[in-house]
Amino acid sequence: MICNAKDLSPDQKAAIETLLGRRVQEDEAVSVRTFEPVTVSHQRKLEIANELRRYFAEVDAARKPVSEEEAENIITEAMRSVRPGYRPYQ
Repeated sequence: MICNAKDLSPDQKAAIETLLGRRVQEDEAVSVRTFEPVTVSHQRKLEIANELRRYFAEVDAARKPVSEEEAENIITEAMRSVRPGYRPYQ
C-alpha cells in the first residue's frame, strides 16, 4: 500500500513518524508492506556460510594481484556506482 503523506490522518501520520523516528513531509509518499520472515535453520545457515567461503576462496584464487591502493580504488568505484554520494571512511 502506498499513501501520500498529505492524505494520512493525524493518528496514521503520528504512528508512521514514531516508526520512522522522524517527521514525514507532506510531499512524501509512504509505503507499508507486511511479509512473513523466512525461517532458515541454523544448520542451513552454516551450510550457506560454508558455500560462500568456498565461492570467495575460488574468486580470490582466480583474481590478479593488485596493490592495496588499487583494491581500495576498485571498491570505492563499485560503491559509487550504487551510491553516488559515497565517500570512503578515512
